[in-house]
Amino acid sequence: MGKRSVAIIGTRGYPSYYGGFETAVRHLAPFLADQGWNVTVYGRKNATADAEADPRIRRRVTPGIESKSVSTLSYGLTSMLDAAVRKPDVALVMNVANGFFLPALRVRGIPTLVNVDGIEWDREKWGATAKRMFLAGAKATAKHADQLVFDAEAIGDRWRRDFSVKSGVFIPYGGDDPGELPVEPGLEHGSYVLAVARFVPENTIEEFLEASSQLARETKVVLVGSTGYGGELDERAQQLAEREPNFLWLGHLKDDRRLNSLWQHAGAYFHGHSVGGTNPALVQAMACGAPIVARDTIYNREVLGTAAVFVEPTPSEITTGIRRLLTDPARQATLGAEARQRAAQAYSWHGVNSAYERALVQVIEGRR
Repeated sequence: MGKRSVAIIGTRGYPSYYGGFETAVRHLAPFLADQGWNVTVYGRKNATADAEADPRIRRRVTPGIESKSVSTLSYGLTSMLDAAVRKPDVALVMNVANGFFLPALRVRGIPTLVNVDGIEWDREKWGATAKRMFLAGAKATAKHADQLVFDAEAIGDRWRRDFSVKSGVFIPYGGDDPGELPVEPGLEHGSYVLAVARFVPENTIEEFLEASSQLARETKVVLVGSTGYGGELDERAQQLAEREPNFLWLGHLKDDRRLNSLWQHAGAYFHGHSVGGTNPALVQAMACGAPIVARDTIYNREVLGTAAVFVEPTPSEITTGIRRLLTDPARQATLGAEARQRAAQAYSWHGVNSAYERALVQVIEGRR
């Protein structure tokens, strides 16, 4: 039997640092190549760190429209059509917005494994039209995909309830212990607050910024992330950084080593994500042993278990939870150790990548 081939469709490309899908592909593509697969990753122009690419990974860029509202659909369509012509043994498709185009692969006999991501039609960042589009894409995905991937058990429950799907594979995101790293210059181990998130409403950024205006009077606060295109939240972060010397806004960080250092030495890491399933930043923070204060959601409780302080998404609750953790080094050490152990047992990248390979093989064999 010759090498199996897989096309990975629906991300910004390989290697990219944009979001969760891109994080997964940065780990998965080389793993599959190690296992003897021919791997093609579809992406967008000028969206990848080309110097870091594994030469074994074939990268294809197809045309699309760079627009918040139609970019996913336009790139998904052209990628699907290109893959249909090239006919890999299987396609790994990210994002239910690409569900509309799955018939193009099915008619060519290409089986599909689709990571459905979070419940996009519940996200506040999308308008009514986009929400309807994601919901329609989810219905198309439920109808046309050969197999689904849920990155959290709670996501699978939602799909079984809303779309009556009978199958699906639970595969979360992974994290790896980076080993001991030096503290970021200007910071002290265990004494600063950290948040890492894209600036969208459901990530509790507005509330964290308000809490930070209080916290920064007492301690260092570090915020990593941005909207990616400017806006009110970016302006508020910039204004707070100019007003409060203790508030450091670093924008979007592509340096994994630096980001891991920030997690590893934080006194409290605030995780405010409220929708989606298993969040890759959260899992990596756990692998780094960060003491975590998390927004109380079904998804965060599934991932963290008892390895966190859970708070309601209000500035006062966030401030209180973080203050209590910062002033309790013993609690910091306990939560950090528990988070690191939980990440190693349930969320390692080797386990995640192996699960994806098993699912891809099963989809190929199931179609036969």
